[in-house]
Amino acid sequence: MYDRKSQHENQQQADELKRIPNAWMQCMRAGKFEEAWKLSDKVLAAGVNRDPRLPRHYQCVWNGSPLDDKRVLVRCYHGLGDTIQFMRYIPKLRQIAKEVIVWAQEPLLELLKTIPEINQLLPLHDGQPDVGYDVDLEVMELPFIFRTTTDTIPANVPYLQADPLKLSEEHKFNVGLVWQSGDWNQARCIPFSALAPLADIPNINLFILQANAEAAGWQEGFGIHPGEFSLTNYARVIKGLDLMISVDSMPAHLAGAMNVPVWTILHDKADWRWMDERQDSPWYPSMRLFRQKENEGWPAVIARVALELRSHALNS
Repeated sequence: MYDRKSQHENQQQADELKRIPNAWMQCMRAGKFEEAWKLSDKVLAAGVNRDPRLPRHYQCVWNGSPLDDKRVLVRCYHGLGDTIQFMRYIPKLRQIAKEVIVWAQEPLLELLKTIPEINQLLPLHDGQPDVGYDVDLEVMELPFIFRTTTDTIPANVPYLQADPLKLSEEHKFNVGLVWQSGDWNQARCIPFSALAPLADIPNINLFILQANAEAAGWQEGFGIHPGEFSLTNYARVIKGLDLMISVDSMPAHLAGAMNVPVWTILHDKADWRWMDERQDSPWYPSMRLFRQKENEGWPAVIARVALELRSHALNS
């Protein structure tokens, strides 16, 4: 009888843990971060996903150990945009840690050097970090660790620095454009053909900042294609813009982190970090969200963006 009862309780706990990801997402989308962290507490207590054999972006790293007066290793196991978004926590982390070591994607290292609270900055690779530490965590665990609410998100911008690089000396409204994100989530990508309303807006320089633009459908004669840049120079280009327009991808985070005005175009089932229904983002004060309505195609969203852009260009 005891074994049967124990087995039943274990199954109940397993079933509850399976339900947590969806419940967590719902809480975050609704801006109920405090409730989400209570669910994260249960995952932490159960040790779920703290397995180094899992793909890195599925791994939980922090084991609940205190960070106070410790050498803390921050592992950046997700995408470039994720690293950029959650680097905002480094100054807060440095206030309590003895030392902050950031193990990050190599293309970002020059930019991350502009965060003075980082004590050591190391290039991420497939092996183990070549540094000693007391406690480690994954960068996206920092909001949970600090029990962030929508009112306490560290939003002091800019927290990444770059010297602006002007691509044109014309007195026009300079706009950057990105319409495709990474291959892993095609739902975020806008077909190039849907961008036509942006082509002939007067008084703007429309710079094509899409990586691999031709492969993404770009055709010569649409906007100005300045070529490809290292990520460091890409940041300088964005810093020199009047406005960045991007789908949910790294350039949107980069613009927001540097306090450049950015319009982020979202599909109808956008990522949890943008929450539901909001047209602004507490993560980035300079960001405005353009959301695809349910069952609405991309052309309708782009039409709204084009209308707003025409108004901004006329008044700039």
